[in-house]
Amino acid sequence: MKAVFRLSALSVAFMLSACQPQQEPAATTAPGAPGQPSTWSYAGKTGIGSSYEQYQDGRYADTASTGVVSKVWFSLAQGILTETMAGLIHEAQLRELQLVVQGQGFVDEEKTATNSETDYLLKDAAGRPLALSYRVTNTAKNGQYEIEKQYFTDPSAQSMVVRTKFKALADGLTVYSYIDPALANTGSNDKATFKDGMLQAQDGSNSLTLLTVPAPLQATVGFAGVSDGLTELKKSGKVPAYQSTGETAGNVAALLTHATLKKGETASWDQVIGFGSDAAQSQAQAQQTLARGLDTVLAQYHGDGDAIGWQDYLTQLPALATLTDQSTDQGKLLYASALVLKAQEDKTHAGAFIASLSNPWGEAKSAEQAQTGYKAVWPRDFYQVAMALLALGDKESPKVAFQYLQKVQVTDKTPGYSGTPGWFLQKTHVDGTLEWVGIQMDQTAMPVMLGWRLWQDGVLSDAEITSWYHSMLKPAADFLAHGGKVKLDWNDIDLKSPATQQERWEEQYGYSPSTMAAIISGLVSAADIAAKAGDSENATLYQQKADEFAGKLEALTYTEQGQLKTANSDGKYYLRINSNEDPNDNSVLELRNGQADTREGNVVDGGFLELVRYGVRKADHPAVLATLGEMDDLTLPDLTRVRYEFKTASGQTVSGWRRYGIDGYGEDIVSGEAYANGPGQTNTAGQRGRVWPFFSGERGHYELARALLQKPQLAEAELAPLRAQYVGAMEHFANEGLMLPEQVFDGVGNNSHYQYQPGEGTNGATPLAWTHAEYIKLLRSLQDQKVWDRYPLVEQRYAK
Repeated sequence: MKAVFRLSALSVAFMLSACQPQQEPAATTAPGAPGQPSTWSYAGKTGIGSSYEQYQDGRYADTASTGVVSKVWFSLAQGILTETMAGLIHEAQLRELQLVVQGQGFVDEEKTATNSETDYLLKDAAGRPLALSYRVTNTAKNGQYEIEKQYFTDPSAQSMVVRTKFKALADGLTVYSYIDPALANTGSNDKATFKDGMLQAQDGSNSLTLLTVPAPLQATVGFAGVSDGLTELKKSGKVPAYQSTGETAGNVAALLTHATLKKGETASWDQVIGFGSDAAQSQAQAQQTLARGLDTVLAQYHGDGDAIGWQDYLTQLPALATLTDQSTDQGKLLYASALVLKAQEDKTHAGAFIASLSNPWGEAKSAEQAQTGYKAVWPRDFYQVAMALLALGDKESPKVAFQYLQKVQVTDKTPGYSGTPGWFLQKTHVDGTLEWVGIQMDQTAMPVMLGWRLWQDGVLSDAEITSWYHSMLKPAADFLAHGGKVKLDWNDIDLKSPATQQERWEEQYGYSPSTMAAIISGLVSAADIAAKAGDSENATLYQQKADEFAGKLEALTYTEQGQLKTANSDGKYYLRINSNEDPNDNSVLELRNGQADTREGNVVDGGFLELVRYGVRKADHPAVLATLGEMDDLTLPDLTRVRYEFKTASGQTVSGWRRYGIDGYGEDIVSGEAYANGPGQTNTAGQRGRVWPFFSGERGHYELARALLQKPQLAEAELAPLRAQYVGAMEHFANEGLMLPEQVFDGVGNNSHYQYQPGEGTNGATPLAWTHAEYIKLLRSLQDQKVWDRYPLVEQRYAK
């Protein structure tokens, strides 16, 4: 699909000369350093993007078929360009680029003054996206202008492209670009200049250059909130002419003047942001993109003709066509999910799949210090992504991902570590740099489970799985079987399996149904791999430990004296977490997310469904059936209630679930403000975790497993309700850019700040890779009429 608008063909020389301002004022230095404290951007992204690159021998290299590896990622939110990364996937270099419009009596910021629509530039006849390039249309709330933008990266350079068309619907509108760099993944250590028609900013060995064609009429740089052009424009209606922020670094921003238009007039311009280690390098990257021609760049990004791009990746996914039949939206969310998962992989450390290209509640989070947000590796989320890519028929990416895992396993080489090796780090940068060091036993089980599955599917040979057993999987299985002493940073513990220091929500110590499901499945998988590797002694040990833990499961995690007793609940259910060996003592849980005096008997979650997913318990096991009552009880008070219902556009009622009752990981129901946990912030008692869309997928997997107990093959009439309820729910929760959020608004509490609609994604992490992965796996499970994450050896042994 060609661009809707374009500049006429220009020679390289003319394009570069067009970057020269017509009249450059004398250089002056902006006052007000360091400017206001910096924050990140709104996290509810409606789009993300990066170029598709092919592997060469399991890594990314400039010598691969796709050529130079472009290491640029971007995100869109509120109708504008937000965090844009270059280098490693978590290294933000830009906070935002938006338009500012000045008219009679107003100065508008595009992100707050317009109604936005996000669409894909390249779609098939059914409307399924074929590449992560976007058309964003923003219409002024005051009715005075319309904006259309296109966003994509250059697959052969370190640069970002924004093409803009502005239409005035009233007289006397002046339009500007406002750009806020955030180089080196921080917002307040930058310097900026505007010279020779170029905006350039620098922070140490990180630089960006913004080229605009046609050149802006004028431009100014300054310190955000103090002397930047936007602040001055709002204050006085005039734009200053500062050409440099001087030698004092700070939170810098720039304002570029494009045109003053009469009603009915339009103006178009292209902007390319180049990234590099210094001004010369970032400028060269931007100029290279302009010189190639932006239509050519876009065609390569898409993979048109002989070029290799996103369309080529989709053609390598053999399951796409059949999985489309299991969707209720003709495959739109499916195609977007495939693209989104692959795009959230680092290109320096191949196989490093992150949790989300966002910082939750970013606009309320400080950018004074570098942070990854969700742009980091959690082995749990990582497992979901690898399994989803495998479900699509991509066998190369999951193998590269599995190989990457050795980078985040604890060994005697882990900096600062002493103790038992084998477990996998809680959260790391993509290069393996330690960030969080809690022990989550499911995150140690899942790499073993993934390895077994790749072996069974022929992705790993017998020789390869044997090698990986000795180098990576055996130490992990040993830790699953026994636990051990750990000393790393703040973490000093002697952990005894099957207890976990933290369950899958990274908050509590104890015995968790979901964690035990993974431990048992991981040990059974390890026993099978050990037998293949000729280690019969440990094969027997791992199986014995799995049997022991499976035999203790209900005694450790199932209460018969729970506190959630209503007309619909009998007080018998799997606990979210049991902090000791007595599930009936109603012990106090640790304070988390502002929720004080929380007792384990008051909290239920959907983690027990993982027992059925992996095959540890049958879908009709009495304890499983008993827990469904509390999990689904709509009469529970909002504090402890988990299930909520939503109306889709077609009028259908679908369900969603919170992580657990008394969850504080979300916006405040009293003030309506963002979740508070950053520097200088304090958790509040009013914080409330909302509905997470991937639980609709988890429930769909369970209901499929339960239906298959009745008959081994379901008719279409029996599959259709599952598809409508659970696939339909996840599609309903996707935003207009087909991004699936971490959380959606449940309708509870003060909503004055964000003004969400029920079922609308909140300002948590969006897109969440885990949610997109769960959606893909649900489609595959429905197609196969078999739960995708089921482990047959586990099922045969325990789910009888």
